[in-house]
Order: sequence, then structure tokens, then C-alpha cells
Amino acid sequence: MYILGINAYHADSSAAIFKDGVMIAATEEERFTRVKHWAGFPVLAIRFCLQEAGITLNEVDYITIGRDPRAKFMNKLNYLRKNPSLVFGAIKRFRNSQEVTSLENEFKKIDADIPYAALNGKIKNVEHHRSHLASAFFASPFEESAILSIDGSGDFTTTMIAVGRGNKIEVLDSVDFPVSCGLFYTAFTQFLGFPHYGDEYKVMGLAPYGKPNYTEKVKQLLNFLPNGLYSWNEAYFIQPTKAGFKYENHIPSVGNLYSPKFVELFGAPRAKGEDLTQYHKDLAASVQRVTEELIFYILKKLKERTGLENVCVAGGVAQNSVANGKIAEATGFKGVYIPSAGHDAGISMGSALYYYNHELDQPRAKPVYSAYTGARFSNDEIEAFLQSREIKYRRLDDEALYDVVTNKLIEPGVVGWFNGRAEFGPRALGARSIIADPRNAKAKDLLNAKIKRRESFRPFAPSILKEYTGDYFTKTDPVPFMEKVFPIKPEKHSEIPAVTHVDGTGRLQTVDKEVSPMYYALIDTFRKKTGVPILLNTSFNENEPIVNSPAEALDCFLRTQMDMLVLENCVIERQ
Repeated sequence: MYILGINAYHADSSAAIFKDGVMIAATEEERFTRVKHWAGFPVLAIRFCLQEAGITLNEVDYITIGRDPRAKFMNKLNYLRKNPSLVFGAIKRFRNSQEVTSLENEFKKIDADIPYAALNGKIKNVEHHRSHLASAFFASPFEESAILSIDGSGDFTTTMIAVGRGNKIEVLDSVDFPVSCGLFYTAFTQFLGFPHYGDEYKVMGLAPYGKPNYTEKVKQLLNFLPNGLYSWNEAYFIQPTKAGFKYENHIPSVGNLYSPKFVELFGAPRAKGEDLTQYHKDLAASVQRVTEELIFYILKKLKERTGLENVCVAGGVAQNSVANGKIAEATGFKGVYIPSAGHDAGISMGSALYYYNHELDQPRAKPVYSAYTGARFSNDEIEAFLQSREIKYRRLDDEALYDVVTNKLIEPGVVGWFNGRAEFGPRALGARSIIADPRNAKAKDLLNAKIKRRESFRPFAPSILKEYTGDYFTKTDPVPFMEKVFPIKPEKHSEIPAVTHVDGTGRLQTVDKEVSPMYYALIDTFRKKTGVPILLNTSFNENEPIVNSPAEALDCFLRTQMDMLVLENCVIERQ
């Protein structure tokens, strides 16, 4: 049985395809369109998935859409009764939802020969947050688990709690739009001068440079409720629909969510180009602290309610790796699973899993520990491409490759590493990565200024061989998707300064030999030469989606100051 899951007409549009519950391929549409957070119909991602599965659209048994316009219909009507000025915007969104309910027509762009009747009845809508819940629980190793989905919004819900047992998910409760932990964080992100959709991670990166001196002020905006959920003080926010949430040319954007009362409380927002002051850093630290407190409050109450030992978390707020790294310690849960695509791209994967497991009552597949489900290219394809561009290169066997690359890193040099299938999700995990020597104290500033061209406070991640985690970090949980931040042991800070954040932590990736054999071998070669089983790892891009093809990798290499580019076994060095 083949199920094609998609996230369409929503930020981070994507597609995923399963055969008998096992994921064959999954990828974001932005990897092909080269537009961050692209939000249209994922035509190119679907074509890729079908190609990887070796089937036609007509051979797909079900097509699941991670969105259900009928969800919470009465709640939506009550909201409009209380906010009549929003009716016009609601009509526009209804028209958009009509597009979603008529997706059969979009598939004509993929295969125009398939008659409408062949697709009729195959399309199944799965609520946004149920898709998030499924993307985490059904991919996890847990037979039973508490589950939390928490993000900006989707299908009029912003937070959903549930229990997963076997192949079923039971929803316990939810928070209605517009009250939202994600939008709360977005309002402060905008106030701190980061206006673009998806900029929240910058606040998380800035927070360690400040002290949470304004925690009590920030908490005035939220109400922690006895039922384990929350509400907010709406006077401090502008309704997202009034603020101008929109998709122009399939690019998501939202106007300022903070109200005049918000400005009265926190002062003037940071202007474009204005320096980051200590106040801005302290406010970022305070927002991060309050967000963590809210997440932990929800999870502690959920643990009390369910009595379960494990938890799965998904949704945009589940990308807050700093909070994720503290969940077990702060809430009492023993096991914590977060998928590689916890954000909205994971909706495609989750909708398919929900329908297959929960609705069709099919058995679960093995746990998912690999994010390598995207595009791949052979050495022969890469050589043909490089020859067409008249690029000088060397093709090396594996052992010679590891030796040459690690020597370049030790020089020190910066290397673009393009290997195997691209990752599904926002993190580079050794398939589409820029790598450097973590011992080089200057590497962080060099990468931010000359390669990534981004804010100087942004940290870089350590990829560490799984079995050495306890030598460098105070916690030893597996972190396959770089989804958690752990404290680095104080005595190791000076050894790996390039990946030690200002607060002594690192957003690690534990590299498993079985999951990432070539990346593991590369790091192990570096370990044998230096004694350090870690590489600095950041995504292979420069203010764009992560590179997907050899052409994009080469272009990024040529316009930045990387020293070496590795495309599978082909090595290009800057002359």
C-alpha cells in the first residue's frame, strides 16, 4: 500500500511517500523552488517522491493532506461572532481552504493523463495538529507515550495534547487560535528586530548573551491554567488576522503581532539596523526562559494526567532545541522523541502515518532515526556535471577522501560536504553540511562573516561520534536530529571553542555509524588525527534553503570563501 502525504498551501510545503507504513522519501518543496518556507502546492516534491518510489500517481492508494478545513468549525464561527471585523479575512481564508479541498485538480500538473475519477476518493484530510502528533509518536520507539503538538497555529488550534498507544492516538485537549505559544514567541521576535517568517531561532541563539531579568514582565502576557494549558492577555497582541498573515507568491509573512500596550510595557521595538543592546539580549533571555517554563508546565501536567514515562513533541515550537534539551530533567519524562521535521514540513509525514496507523489500523513500522530521505546523486552524475562546467576535480576512494578532507580541516580550512541523501527537516546532519575544525577558536567568526553572512551571535553545532557523547557532554541521550541542546563539560570548553556557545552549551548531533556511515568515518578519521571525535557542522547554504543538488552546492562554494567542496567522492579545491 502506497500513501502520499503532503503539506500544501501552508508554510514549509512538503511531500512524503510511504510503502506499507515505511517512509521511502520525504522532502520540502523549498529545496526545489529555492524559496525559504515556500507555501504553495508541492508539485516538485511530489514528483521526487513518486520517482523515488518508482510508481506513478495513479498507483498511489491514498493521498493525505495535513489540513482539515472542517476542524473546529463551530469554534471558528464563535470567534468570528466576537470579532466581526475579521469576517472579510475569514472569507479569503475560506477560499484558500476550498483550494485545499479541491486538490485533485492540482495533481493534473503532475500527471495530466490521470482522469479526475481516478483520484476521487483517494484524498483524505487529516487535521494539522493530529498530523504533528502522528509525525512524532508513530515514528518513535515508544509503544505508549504522552504527546504534545505546539506551534503558531493550524486548523484553528495552536496546542494539542494527546496519548499514543500502539497504533492509536487519543486527543485529550487543545488550545484554540489565536492564543498561541508560537505567536507569543513570534511577537517578541519581531519586537527584537527579526521580522521575517521563521526568525524565531535567532532569539533562541541571542538569549544566552543576556540574563532573564524581565521574566516577570514577560509572564504578564500569559496565564498558566489549572488544566495544564494556557491563555494569554490579548491586550498585548494584535490578532494575527488583523496583523496581516498572508502568502504572497507562496511566501509566508505576518505583520507585527505586538500591540501598543506591548510597547508601553517593553519600550520601543528595535529598529532595522539598530545595534543589539544588553536590554535586547536580556529580553531575549527572558522570553526564552518563560517559553521554557510554559512548555515544562504543560508537560508536567500532562505527565501527572497520563502517568506515562515517555513523551513525543512536534510542532514549530518543538524546534526550540534549548528547551528540548531540558525536557527530561524538568518534567520527569524518561524518554523524549522529537522528529527531524518537527516543524510544518513534517505535516506530510504525519498525515500519512496518522491515516495508515490510526485510521486504517495498520501496524507501526520501525522507529525512525534517519532523516536521509531527500535527493541523492551518484559519482557518475556528479562527474558529468563538473565536466559540463569545466571544473577541475579529483575523484578519490573513500579512505583517501577522508584523509584529504580532514587534512584540509586541520590546516585549518572550511569544507562543503555533500554526501548521500539530503536531510528531511531544517537541520544539516552530514549530508548537506559545511564543516570545520571545532578546535579553531576563529572558525565561528570566520563562518558567520565570510560563508554564512549572518549575525555574529549565531552558534554552530557539534557533530559527535555517538559513543563519545559522555566524554564531552553532561548528558548522554542520543540526539540523532540535532534537536536538543546539552551543556558541554566545563573542562572541554577550551578544547572545542568553535562549537561551545557563550553559555557553555552545544546543539549536538550524535552520529551513529549505522545511520551515517560516511559522515561517521570522516569524523573518526579526524578523531584519529586530533584526538577530538567532533566536527563543527552547519547547514550548507548562504541565506537560502539548504542546497539540494550538485549545481547549488557548487554555486554556493564559488560565491563564498569555502576552501574545499566535496561532492560524494569528487573533490574541488579553491585555486
